Amino acid sequence: MNRNPMNFRYSGIFFALFATAILSFAGIRSAAGARESNPGYVISKNSIPATDSNITESAIAEKSSSMMMYESLGLGEIGLGIEAFELALKGYEKLKMAGKLDRDQLLTIADFSQPSTQKRLYIIDFNKQQLLFNTYVAHGRNSGKEQAVHYSNTMSSYKSSPGFYLTEGTYYGSNGYSLRLEGLEKGINDNADKRAIVMHGADYVSEHLIKRQGFLGRSQGCPAVPVKLARPIINTIKDGSLLFIYAPVNFYAQRSTLIK
Repeated sequence: MNRNPMNFRYSGIFFALFATAILSFAGIRSAAGARESNPGYVISKNSIPATDSNITESAIAEKSSSMMMYESLGLGEIGLGIEAFELALKGYEKLKMAGKLDRDQLLTIADFSQPSTQKRLYIIDFNKQQLLFNTYVAHGRNSGKEQAVHYSNTMSSYKSSPGFYLTEGTYYGSNGYSLRLEGLEKGINDNADKRAIVMHGADYVSEHLIKRQGFLGRSQGCPAVPVKLARPIINTIKDGSLLFIYAPVNFYAQRSTLIK
């Protein structure tokens, strides 16, 4: 029986092309399956794919870094709300980029979404990756009893003002060793100096008073702290670091340019 060698040649070519197509198709299916089953391409708890064109690498890195710090320091476990933390970081980054902070390794957050019976003041050192202080802080007497719900920037209101403050120098006044604060948000807290809104120690900021009356003592609008911690806290954050008083109220969220 005669066999044409040309038929073998074309048959071999056809077989090779057919095999290549099958292998390529299998490879595509395998890669797709690997992407679906492999969680490595997910970059956050919100399941945002790394290929999302709306997110830059720097934004992803910043988000990841902040969340790592929030979790590693156990801030959520001791009460600091994630929204308060994230908004504090937004303003911090803007003010840092603008060169407004002389001591940008520090960030102080007063989380007024919490009642005064909680230790709602947090002082974070970014360089050391440490929570330096976590203690009580008072709100204004006309802002509310246990919870701060009313805020004001007006004279003699005796209410707290939310937003970002720059720490300044120290002095001795009627409340002892005190820290001047500059309100950085126009129409929100920029009357801090005129209102004598400062950080100082106060006897009414104590667990003893919480046990006796069910809530912390209140100030005339100042973020007052326990007397024993006043000096070490003030000396730690004075001269150009950032303080953020978080208030979960609509008017602040709508008017502040630092958290948008």
